[in-house]
Amino acid sequence: MTLTILSLILLALVFDFLNGFHDSANSIATVVSTRVLSPRQAVIWAAFFNFIAFLFFGLHVANTIGKGIIDISIVDNTVIFGTLAGACSWNIITWYFGLPTSSSHALIGGMIGSALVKAGSGALVWRGILKTLAFIVISPVAGLLLGLGFGLLVYRLSRNSPRTFIEGFFRKGQLVSASLYSLGHGGNDAQKTMGIIASLLFSAGLLGDKFYVPFWVVISCHSAIALGTLFGGWRIVKTMGQKVAKLTPVDGFCAETGAATMLFVSSALGVPISTTHTITGSIMGVGSIRRLSAVRWGVAGTIVWAWVLTIPCSALIAAVSCYGAIVFSR
Repeated sequence: MTLTILSLILLALVFDFLNGFHDSANSIATVVSTRVLSPRQAVIWAAFFNFIAFLFFGLHVANTIGKGIIDISIVDNTVIFGTLAGACSWNIITWYFGLPTSSSHALIGGMIGSALVKAGSGALVWRGILKTLAFIVISPVAGLLLGLGFGLLVYRLSRNSPRTFIEGFFRKGQLVSASLYSLGHGGNDAQKTMGIIASLLFSAGLLGDKFYVPFWVVISCHSAIALGTLFGGWRIVKTMGQKVAKLTPVDGFCAETGAATMLFVSSALGVPISTTHTITGSIMGVGSIRRLSAVRWGVAGTIVWAWVLTIPCSALIAAVSCYGAIVFSR
């Protein structure tokens, strides 16, 4: 294994760390905003379940990222470098402005931008790309409907119970829902970096004739995303936990459970969806139960614009980075 390969693996793990750092807010925003856990307790709780997620999920998403977005035969060091440069840069930019955008879509945008520079549009695997684009719409809508559905069910079942009992019960319940969401987050998002590293190793001839994800890659990626979660993206916590809708422990439980359900299903299907989009939609769904005005739709509109821009902006940064790497390597 060459120094270049090792450096790119390290850069991929930096992206994975940034993914956890950026998306930490998604895992802990509801449980922190409802004051069930302190921020420090919440990130430790989320990081633990991010790490152990490999015990519960297969590697379907990693396989999709590794060979289902761009033609794996054109992957080389310059493509991987451009991909990671685009994804990392966009994550840092959106973290700075406190926007809960998708690390997943930043990575996919980076892959598209690099592939276009390296080999043109023929290198794109449109089936995988279109499935991912479809879930940009499907995941927040499904999250909204699941959050709304769980919320209506819980409010209906508990309508005659004393408020103090309900608050106490769902404060404990949020520990379960937050852990399930963090499992889903780790199970879906860590696999995206696994796919990138595995495609790098395969293109370098280090995996033989068959594409697969080595176990050391699995452990490394889960460790990196868990470590990133521990450091936490506090700018985004405020947006997710307070600016979109004001949440109670009951709301937080329903939002996390709805989002976790969507993440479990998508990971089983091998679809690399956005955990950010899913939890945001779920929070909106729960917040709208009381009244539509409870959701701050202006903030939601800003978030949606950031979602729309993620793939093209990360693709542009990746394309420039990949071109620079190609020129430099000549």
